[in-house]
Amino acid sequence: QLHLVESGGGLVQPGGSLRLSCLASGFALDNYAFGWFRQVPGKAREGVSCISSSGSSTNYADSVKGRFLISRDNAKNTVYLQMNGLRPEDTAVYYCAARATIVQGMCVMTVRRDHAWGQGTQVTVSS
Repeated sequence: QLHLVESGGGLVQPGGSLRLSCLASGFALDNYAFGWFRQVPGKAREGVSCISSSGSSTNYADSVKGRFLISRDNAKNTVYLQMNGLRPEDTAVYYCAARATIVQGMCVMTVRRDHAWGQGTQVTVSS
């Protein structure tokens, strides 16, 4: 059974950094693309970044380009989101999502029915 657990969230000052981790279990990561999404109360869940199953392709929301970096380590069954230069508007619950794919070189940052989700981790950026 596919299972995702996020960790690494917390309280950080503006300009600070955090690294989120998504530990996957119950399946082999090789055929799954991953995405990081975030959500604040009253708003829809939005895509932040994604990485293809091969790791060769990544995408970022315009709001985080140049500040966030997504990566994956299939040997450790883990996907990461390195977040630098954090801003108060980055405050949200961050979710990891996995989606099976046969196309190795692409990923999506929109919520799809066949996404599997973790429980989320809170990131708060405040002084």
